Amino acid sequence: MVYVDNRQAIGSWLSGPRAAAEDMGAEFGYRGERLGLPEEGPGSLARFGRRLGALAIDWALCNLIAYGLLADGRATTVSNWALLVFVVMAVLTVGTLGFTPGKRLVRVRVISVTGARLTFPRAVLRTLLLALAVPALVWDRDQRGLHDRLSGSAQVRY
Repeated sequence: MVYVDNRQAIGSWLSGPRAAAEDMGAEFGYRGERLGLPEEGPGSLARFGRRLGALAIDWALCNLIAYGLLADGRATTVSNWALLVFVVMAVLTVGTLGFTPGKRLVRVRVISVTGARLTFPRAVLRTLLLALAVPALVWDRDQRGLHDRLSGSAQVRY
């Protein structure tokens, strides 16, 4: 029986395909380089923690609005209304200002990959895909969600 040292194979599996490809010599550059964004500072792609913090703030605000104004107190009703409030709030604020209240607090803005303001139809598409949740969980190598890729947007620091 032949014993093979599987530590390298297990290590590449645990660290992910990007780390394994980098170990083999592939060069990916920094996050956002393909989009022409800076590596750090204002205009760079927002990190996962900032984006998650903004989403948590927005979701808490929408739940508060749904509980206080729209729902009759049942948990399922509050959740349904909160999702509707979230969609309306995100479409209106991202489509006009470029950020939601949560994104404003953590200093993240949604822009078009061309660098311009995101158009209203693209903001609607982005928000509807985000409401489905699954597209937001599928990332590319720049850590942009599928909802951002399909709407041609990026979340950047400012």
